[in-house]
Amino acid sequence: MVDDADLTHLRRCVALARAALEAGDEPFGSVLVDAEGRVRFEDSNHVAGGDATRHPEFAIARWAAQHMTPEERAAATVYTSGEHCPMCAAAHGWVGLGRIVYASSSTQLASWLAELGVPPAPVRALPVTEIAPGVPVEGPVPGLDEEVRELHRRLHG
Repeated sequence: MVDDADLTHLRRCVALARAALEAGDEPFGSVLVDAEGRVRFEDSNHVAGGDATRHPEFAIARWAAQHMTPEERAAATVYTSGEHCPMCAAAHGWVGLGRIVYASSSTQLASWLAELGVPPAPVRALPVTEIAPGVPVEGPVPGLDEEVRELHRRLHG
């Protein structure tokens, strides 16, 4: 169940996604929060330079592996504007991070991009649970998903 603290972190993710879009990148943002509710790391997409692996969720997994114990990682939550892609879901699972809460789903994103005439991505959109079945996942969140949709409409419209 998504609570008020979750919504606060998700709103930050949407703000990071908006800032990424305004900086000329794709609109994705993510926040890593520890078990005590402290933001430990946040990032947005950095794929505009040509490296399609520069997703914020992947950066979070790498940061967490270097700066948190396995126990801290397992108790942490990753909030994100959009559900992890397969690459990021795998990194999340391999590093042993805990819960994921997302504003919009991969299924929603694929549908929105198809409506906008964007060619399919080179990697199939799969739910996190298909890649990392042991990770607890919550989302999409009504209202915030529409904000994310609008960001993608601005990018591709």
